[in-house]
Amino acid sequence: MDRPDIYHYRGKRIHMVGIGGSSMSGLAEMLLREGFSVQGTDRNDGHALERLRALGIEAVAGHLPEMVEAADILVYSAAIPPEDPERRRAHLRGIPQVERAVVLGELMAGYMQQICVAGTHGKTTTSGMLAQTLHAMSADPTVHIGGWLDAIGGSVRAGSKRLFVAEACEFNRSFLHMPVTLAVLLNIEEDHLDTYGDMNHVEEAYGQFLAQLPPEGKIVVFGEDIRALRVAKAAGRQVFTFGIGDNNDYTLSGLSYDHKGQPAFSLLYRGMFLCQVALQVRGEYNALHAAATLASVHQLGLDTNEAAAALGAFTGVQRRFEHTGVVRGMAMYHDYGHNPAEMKAAISMAAGQARRVIAVMQPHTFSRVKSLFEDYLTCTRGADITLVTDIYAAREKDPGDIHSSDLVEGMRARGLNAHLTPTFNDTEEWLIGNGMPGDIIITMGCGNINQLNTQMQQHENEKEMAGDRSSNGD
Repeated sequence: MDRPDIYHYRGKRIHMVGIGGSSMSGLAEMLLREGFSVQGTDRNDGHALERLRALGIEAVAGHLPEMVEAADILVYSAAIPPEDPERRRAHLRGIPQVERAVVLGELMAGYMQQICVAGTHGKTTTSGMLAQTLHAMSADPTVHIGGWLDAIGGSVRAGSKRLFVAEACEFNRSFLHMPVTLAVLLNIEEDHLDTYGDMNHVEEAYGQFLAQLPPEGKIVVFGEDIRALRVAKAAGRQVFTFGIGDNNDYTLSGLSYDHKGQPAFSLLYRGMFLCQVALQVRGEYNALHAAATLASVHQLGLDTNEAAAALGAFTGVQRRFEHTGVVRGMAMYHDYGHNPAEMKAAISMAAGQARRVIAVMQPHTFSRVKSLFEDYLTCTRGADITLVTDIYAAREKDPGDIHSSDLVEGMRARGLNAHLTPTFNDTEEWLIGNGMPGDIIITMGCGNINQLNTQMQQHENEKEMAGDRSSNGD
């Protein structure tokens, strides 16, 4: 069957499988605003489905093939296999099916300029910085990113047809469906090897993504990532590098940190001062994300001083080093990072202060753990203690030949203070029994590990309420 054009179904009913995912839920909102009738299902209920229902979208938890019967077309995320019950029902009924990235690409094609942020890690934060900055500068961007950004009230924003800001995901080569006029390439590291096989194929896919740029298209790339720089230079487009070294087009000069680990720096363009930046988010990685944002704004011909002021108000995207509360005097954070490079980056934002850092790792998918096993064993070295929960299977079945205990054993062999805490209850019990006031606890993973933060905060709040009742004589 030929691939359907999504605009042929405007006014008709779209069924979305996996509608609660960070990208799919945003796409559902965009489709609704574009005049489509939207419904969908997800494995679990939660905030995303509640929000969609509040918008008038029929969003239901569970596998419900019968819902497909009323649909004119089915949209699925790359993680949903053909044997999914709803996709099978659509196949039997002759209902066309199209992958999420294809639909997003078709929606983006109607815009004058598309800024796509790509890389193994940092995409959501950088695209969030860009979205918030351009919005604050009244550039009126349309936005689709992979996380909730308070400044735009969600993960999507409907703006003018002039400018589209998007997070370009490399999983299953999804970004090859996205039109792009300005590409921001943050890094290229090992991940999704179950899709690509080896790093040569990963680099090849990024090269194909950059080849979609028009001849006058531009690439803003982290000049200190060897792979990213190599792929960018091979694309035959204008390349602008950013980084800390003086050999970059955009250089972070005088980089320093306050007592909270929040960076400040001057941004230079080929030695010329552009603007002064002071951030409310931590660490060198976020300083580099801000530099990528400002370089992009500069290449768009906009005012970098105004952009720097807007960046100063950025406090992060939800589930990206997000402060979730305080439990027994321990500062609780959560980060969506789920491959070793992302986890290492998240820990770097917490480290460097006179407090213990306890990393809680929820490994994501058996295939990723197996392909990046050695990297998992050392990525939390920057933490004082590492707790490892059971592997989050996501779309996979347990092959029976890899377990979190293997990770803990390997970590200990490499000198890490690591402990196996398979369930959330096990992890909470360990933290309550061994954590100390002043500790920084950072839970990491893109599965459901954020629920541990919610669980512990709820128990803490209940304890405080019980104490208040007792002190009042109730």
